Amino acid sequence: MIFDFHTHIFPDAIAKKAIPKLASICGCPNMTDGTLADTKSKMKEWGVDQIAVMNIATTPTQHTSVNNWAASIQQNGILCFGSVHPLAEKSIQELQRIHELGLKGVKLHPDYQEFMVDDPNLFPLYEEAAALHLPVLFHTGRDPLSPTLVHASSERMAKVAELFPSLSIVAAHMGGMSTPEEAEAFLLGKKNVWLDTAFISHFLTPQQASSMMRRHGLEQILFASDCPWSSSRQEMEFLEKCGFSSQEMDMILGQNACKLLDMPCNPEEITLQ
Repeated sequence: MIFDFHTHIFPDAIAKKAIPKLASICGCPNMTDGTLADTKSKMKEWGVDQIAVMNIATTPTQHTSVNNWAASIQQNGILCFGSVHPLAEKSIQELQRIHELGLKGVKLHPDYQEFMVDDPNLFPLYEEAAALHLPVLFHTGRDPLSPTLVHASSERMAKVAELFPSLSIVAAHMGGMSTPEEAEAFLLGKKNVWLDTAFISHFLTPQQASSMMRRHGLEQILFASDCPWSSSRQEMEFLEKCGFSSQEMDMILGQNACKLLDMPCNPEEITLQ
């Protein structure tokens, strides 16, 4: 099964404004128009069976509507992570509501939400997410929005992993967008950290990626694209150059994600319609 663990979709009206704005910030062409319909169409074309949609509450008043929308689009083949804003009132209660809504985890983006990942003010959120068995996916490394200030460095992320060993952490972009040396130094081998492959074809070589993944442990690697900023097809083709066996590819492309989310890994039961 091919499970793209890191994608972005927006409500139709928001996508029309958000995609051009974000494309301008990141300097990347978009592979979809950011809508549910176009994303599903492209994913079917790319041979993807299952996607996880990462939603981000960028203001303290936004997370309720973001999570309601995320819950509304969950369907066969599409799972959603919710989001909370660290500065929002009742953020702990919103984490509990994410769990009640049946969302599969939490996405935090320290750059867009303006916090340092090891800020003690976030620790109650991490504790509650761990208690609710909600994996937390963090943008890690550099981001075009904040090119000179890295809010989630690999070193800071490693500190959080050590302080909260029962928290399942997904460190996106192989533990650090465009900062692989730091990811190698601080994150590889952390038992409660999964690394996703989102966008890595843009800043790693296959040799670098293969070495990092094997050192970390292939059972802790999650296939991801960061669609619409890269395509699932491009990131799969990159993985095929890394020299993995078919069994190892099966783990990375879907089995690890299913295990993390405690769900069956049967493509015959999943369809992107």
